[in-house]
Order: sequence, then C-alpha cells, then structure tokens
Amino acid sequence: VRMAVLGLLCQGHVLLDDLPGVGKTLLAKALAQSLDASFKRIQFTPDLLPSDITGSSIYDPSSQEFRFVPGPIFANVVLADEINRSSPRTQSALLEAMGEGQVTFDGVAHPLPRPFFVIATRNLAEMHGTFPLPQAQLDRFLLAFGIGYPSEDEEVEILERHERRPSSPGPVLSADEIVTMQDQLYQVEVSRPVKEYIARIVAETRASDEIAIGVSPRGAVHLQRVAQGRAAMEGRSFATPDDVKSVASVVLLHRLLPRSSQSGAAAASLDAVLDAVPIPL
Repeated sequence: VRMAVLGLLCQGHVLLDDLPGVGKTLLAKALAQSLDASFKRIQFTPDLLPSDITGSSIYDPSSQEFRFVPGPIFANVVLADEINRSSPRTQSALLEAMGEGQVTFDGVAHPLPRPFFVIATRNLAEMHGTFPLPQAQLDRFLLAFGIGYPSEDEEVEILERHERRPSSPGPVLSADEIVTMQDQLYQVEVSRPVKEYIARIVAETRASDEIAIGVSPRGAVHLQRVAQGRAAMEGRSFATPDDVKSVASVVLLHRLLPRSSQSGAAAASLDAVLDAVPIPL
C-alpha cells in the first residue's frame, strides 16, 4: 500500500507483477475510495480494442453530429488488469494516455482528470496467450513490484475479516488535495551530491557486463522523483542518498534487461551496481 501511495504522490504509474487473488483489485479500489476519487477497472483480453479504453465517437441525431464518449481511462484511479493479455496496439493506447496525460481522438486532445493514476497488473505465472510488454513500454512505469503472499498471521486475519461484511474506507483526502500534494513534491530539495549519486548508479547499469540494457534518462528522473516522494512521506524537505538506495529496486529493476536469462539475474545485477557505487557522505 505504501508503495502504491508513493506512486500516486509522485504522479507516476505502478506495475504489479503478481499472482491472481493476492489483492491487486482490492488495493486499487481501497486507494480510490480513500481519495474520494473515481475508479475504473479495465480487464485486458485478446479482443480488447484501443477504443474500448480511450473512448469512441457516436452519432447524435439531435445535433446531427458525432460526439466523443469518454472510455474508462477517464478516471482518477484506473486498474488495468492483466495488461499483457491484450495486443501491443491496445497496450500502446493505455501507455500513450499514461505518458501524455490526454487522449487524442479525431485530432482533438481530451485531457485526463487529475490526479490520474494507473495500476497495471501482469500475471507472470501464466504466459500462454499473453503479449510481453516491450522494454520501452516498461520504462513508462514509475514503479514495479509485487504484493506477495501474506504471512500465516496475516492470512488468519484475512479469514477473520471475511466472516463479516467488509466496510468501505471513507475518503481521507479529496482529489484536489492530492493534486496539491503532488505539486508540492517539487519543493523537496535534492542536493548536488545526491544527484551525482543517482547519475553514478545509472551510469553503472549501462557499463555493467551483466546488463544488456541499462537505465534510461527517464529512469534517472523517476529515481530522483521517487526519492523526493519518500523524503516527503518521512516528513523531510530534502532527499538523502538513503532515500535513493531504498527505492532503487522498485524504480529501476523493471527497466533492466540482464544478459542472463536466469531467474533473479536482474535483481542480482542491480544489487551489484548499488554495492559498487559509493554512498556520498
């Protein structure tokens, strides 16, 4: 939950790599309800069309004109479930909206609401009938992580909660308040040594013999942004090297393409990079 809130605060989007049934939809719904924000779920399937996401044009007999009908992408919080089950063309419609903050239809730009936050899920346990996300598209996600299975005690608590009717959390913040918090994040100071630390980490991923594709300049910007977000959540007005290192995995791991196809190769390579780059004092 903390990481999802961090992604929202940093005006980014989150990719959840996890198994079915671990609470991805529940997380997105609870976040939308706590923000007094609109929520839409898009179930990605092989026959899903780009217009099913962005919207379409219909003929209005009263005005004798075509008018644009917004699709489910026009919500504050959007759950893109099993994004890798749709064709690359459909995936690109979502990712374009994520990157541009607007939908262009028939040459007219339609801005998306603020805040605009996408939680996309990808089921890595089932690859049959899926379309892998290209590295360039993965790079658009600010954060990528998994929820994981609960502990035994947490599982018991889940079972006990399901013995009674679930209660919906009331709104804690309005959408306007979230936008204000997002804008204030730019005021979190990032000193020159911290910027240089980020640049060295990124450069090391590109120079590593274990990594075929390193972190892009966009990834470096995202790493700084999330470090600012972590500092703000800790109640500080400045980011530290510890902020950078603590979020490096969730910001950078999905952007790396290791030379080895072994499981965990990317994580091991990133750990080696972080160990090799000295932390500024």
